[in-house]
Amino acid sequence: PRTGPALPGVRHIVAVASGKGGVGKSTTACNLALALAAQGLKVGLLDADIYGPSVPKLFGLSGKPKVIEERLLAPMDGYGIKVMSIGFLIEPETAMIWRGPMVQSAITQMLREVAWGELDILVVDMPPGTGDAQLTMAQATPLSGAVIVSTPQDLALIDARRGVTMFRKVSVPILGVIENMATFICPNCGHASHIFGHGGARDEAARLDVPFLGEIPLDMTIRETSDSGRPVVAVDPDGPHAKVYRGIAAQLWANLTGGPAPRAAPRIVIE
Repeated sequence: PRTGPALPGVRHIVAVASGKGGVGKSTTACNLALALAAQGLKVGLLDADIYGPSVPKLFGLSGKPKVIEERLLAPMDGYGIKVMSIGFLIEPETAMIWRGPMVQSAITQMLREVAWGELDILVVDMPPGTGDAQLTMAQATPLSGAVIVSTPQDLALIDARRGVTMFRKVSVPILGVIENMATFICPNCGHASHIFGHGGARDEAARLDVPFLGEIPLDMTIRETSDSGRPVVAVDPDGPHAKVYRGIAAQLWANLTGGPAPRAAPRIVIE
């Protein structure tokens, strides 16, 4: 179980995880972090996906973080939230051919040697799977809980189940399951298609007796804004997709704290 010291000034650390890759976990983590910030919370996002860091691309951020003092890095600013990723420290095409101990060391450093300051919540975009990196996060960090992202089809759900089991084994509470890429609405005719099935993650959450946080549609707007480094919650805060993420963020915060987020003015800055 959790043995690591708390991060000073950080109230909650929440892992966003998935049993497998390709379920949109990083896009979900990024928009979820922005949706939490829109509710008046101070938010950080740590990209702990060492082998495939996506957060720099999702936020359209590049360049190297500033060193504030010896061994302490200043996080980048992404639409008003504090962001750190291994992607800022390596060249974009670099293959991370690292063994377990190096991954563990890098994740621990990005947690402990970054000036996060005062945060209500630090969202951690985890690597997919249930290996070394996940165990490091779960055991070396006082995680307040984990969120599991899955697509609705059976193959993804099998792996989501493994993720839930792993966090339970290391005594990390499951704050909820998100069904991503749930429904595709045809932009031409308005017909709803369940490309990956529908409701699978909701049913799985009920079966595992963990909260269901909501479902996010399979939509080209989410994909296009993610690819262009302008996340949908930041660039269209009143649109239908932002509303979905905000609903999930509100439910997540309530599951975490037992109460609603402080309703301050949104701090999202459109750049």
